[in-house]
Amino acid sequence: MAEGNHFDRKLTKGFVFAIALTSVTFVAEVIGGLWTNSLALLSDAAHVFSDLFALALSLMAIKLASRPATDRRTYGWHRAEILASLINGATLLLMAVGILFEAWRRILDPQEVKSLEMFIIATVGLVMNLIVASRLHGHSHDDLNVRSAFLHVIGDAIASVGVILGGVVMLLTGWYVVDALVSVAIVLIIGFGALRIMRAAVHILLEGVPPHIDINEIVTKMRAVEGVNDVHHLHCWSICSHITSLSAHVDVEPQFRLRQGQIVGEIEEMLEHDYHITHTTLQCECSSCLSGPVIQQLEHRPRRSSLCSHGKGPRDHDHHHS
Repeated sequence: MAEGNHFDRKLTKGFVFAIALTSVTFVAEVIGGLWTNSLALLSDAAHVFSDLFALALSLMAIKLASRPATDRRTYGWHRAEILASLINGATLLLMAVGILFEAWRRILDPQEVKSLEMFIIATVGLVMNLIVASRLHGHSHDDLNVRSAFLHVIGDAIASVGVILGGVVMLLTGWYVVDALVSVAIVLIIGFGALRIMRAAVHILLEGVPPHIDINEIVTKMRAVEGVNDVHHLHCWSICSHITSLSAHVDVEPQFRLRQGQIVGEIEEMLEHDYHITHTTLQCECSSCLSGPVIQQLEHRPRRSSLCSHGKGPRDHDHHHS
């Protein structure tokens, strides 16, 4: 338990450091973009903003995971991460559309850009991104949340390289339309990322099956557990980006009806090991028991013919009374 808390504290410090450094980069690129008149730099600042939001969401997910559920919010505050993602995606999409309009205007009427200053600021931004990426890389293989943030930062580093190359071209040729062209490329990346974020958030809010889950495969593996006759009413959904839930009715064979706990345990172990599903609700039932011999033996079946043939009045009286 102490080791887990130590890992969370170390991870939190890493995210706080990354958020602080990314915030400095964002502010520097916004100010630098306005100063140098570089739309590419401002577009990269928008991309940095998306990274900043992703890092903040990752940190929020760690904090929310430590908060206990209540009688009013049985899942805690995990869904707040999804709402924030939806707002983030919509904000990025609006920013992308605005930058695209400005880029089109500058393609038609190129404006002079302070190329040297733009090059220096973009280089500083790239160095900042690489420092953040190196800080997150150590945990990117252990935590899906960290890996997502790490990939965001790498994407922004690539965008910064594009801005740097654009600055070099303008320094050497004075062809200022390159600034608008680079910004268009970055905006397309931002727009695609925003749509992907919004689609994922809406999918979770609509209780959709997580992308990495194959329902038919899960049903096949559940049916393969000894004693399971069939599986139905199966539902699988995400609480947030890193918590998956599953519920199902498990039809067991009559001879295994007293081992339902063992069957459920085997299924839960398989779901956790193969799919990282830890929130499960499994209801066992036995459909064949309704007409099987086990239930028939317990049913009340009057044997009138045998009673009448022996002529046992008191027994007959007791039988009808029961």
